Amino acid sequence: MSLPEIVSRAEWRAARAALLDEEKAVTRALDALRAERRRLPMVPVDREYVFEGGDGKATLLDLFQGRQQLVVHHFVFEPEWETGCRCCSAFLDQIGRLAHLHARRTTFAAVSRAPFTRILPFKARMGWTVPWYSSQPGDFGADFGAVSEEDGAAERGEMPGRPGVSCFLRDGDRVFHTYSAHGRGLEGLGSTTSLLDLTALGRQEPWEEPRGRANALGAPARPEHPRYHDEYDDRHGQ
Repeated sequence: MSLPEIVSRAEWRAARAALLDEEKAVTRALDALRAERRRLPMVPVDREYVFEGGDGKATLLDLFQGRQQLVVHHFVFEPEWETGCRCCSAFLDQIGRLAHLHARRTTFAAVSRAPFTRILPFKARMGWTVPWYSSQPGDFGADFGAVSEEDGAAERGEMPGRPGVSCFLRDGDRVFHTYSAHGRGLEGLGSTTSLLDLTALGRQEPWEEPRGRANALGAPARPEHPRYHDEYDDRHGQ
């Protein structure tokens, strides 16, 4: 195996400075890409979906928990399985405290096709506290690209489901689909900012484009810097 070249500290600093210029260019390009993502149009969700979670039956609107945005993790857990997808489990392991998302008016939830009676013991085994719902027997996953489009996938031993995330925006009681990503589109996700960057309202910071998006629904942009998770009030951080 080839290891990095050994150089002097001065040579390393010069090489690091050159790479930093490239990294800054990529950061600026990503900022522009995220702004284009926020400019995507949105689609009304007119179909009625029914989920089952810890509090019983719930609608898609209920999954928002009163907040303006919802990020759904399409967790591959098929109805006949005893445990969930390992890759999806590794992704969910990365999700930290939700208070920072909640402070940006955004709810995170996992949704699977497995019945809730199978989800619950696996969730307890993994020690996760994120909201998790069963969409069985509805077509929520299929409608948002989380079911493999290839015929015969299950017969070939492939996963019939596709890991993914979908983002939704609420305006009153109207729900809109704003974005979805699957497969490698989940790489690099897991932090609060990475999830917010997928949403229509973004990080809700004053510098973001398009300007004014963060308070388009009447609420002011949140402070740029996060607080300690125990400093959020109940309305934003819980």
